[in-house]
Amino acid sequence: MRLFTGIAIAPRVLDNIERLLGELRPLARLNWTPVENLHITSKFIGEWPEHRLAELERALGELRPPGNIGISVARFGFFPNPHHPRVFFAGVQSGPALGELARSIDDALVPLGCAREERPYSPHLTLAKIKNENIRDLREHIASMNNPDFGSFDAVDFHLYLSKPGPRGSVYSKLASYSLAGVGAASHTGTTRT
Repeated sequence: MRLFTGIAIAPRVLDNIERLLGELRPLARLNWTPVENLHITSKFIGEWPEHRLAELERALGELRPPGNIGISVARFGFFPNPHHPRVFFAGVQSGPALGELARSIDDALVPLGCAREERPYSPHLTLAKIKNENIRDLREHIASMNNPDFGSFDAVDFHLYLSKPGPRGSVYSKLASYSLAGVGAASHTGTTRT
């Protein structure tokens, strides 16, 4: 099983992103992320044995969550940098609680054998992956825009996701949801595609 934890994006924010991506997609032939798959990753877990899923869910359910997290999605950027882009993303802004959640998840899963994340936590929404495509038209269009603001929302929970390869890209399923107010986990099923 290939797993990760993350925060789902509010539907009205996704609608705003979808509208703008309608303008941007024709400008570059990239591997665009379907809007329904956009999320804020809090921990990439990777391959996990199915027989240990309950152990993982229990560890996540025992976290001391930070409470609801205010999140704003605005602006664009490139990883690792604008000169050698590999990822085109929308920026995510929040207070310290989002980083604290990522650290808490990391701390809870290290004793189970998950590798600790060594890179600084940098929340974002991956809009597209870039290989060697020409993105000049995309860059020029973005430069002409006034720092788009896609909206804000309060995250009230985070999710454990399963990622499965599919014929049209990966399919994401929510295996469990965890309240950020500290109420614990509740099973939840759903499917989205990358």
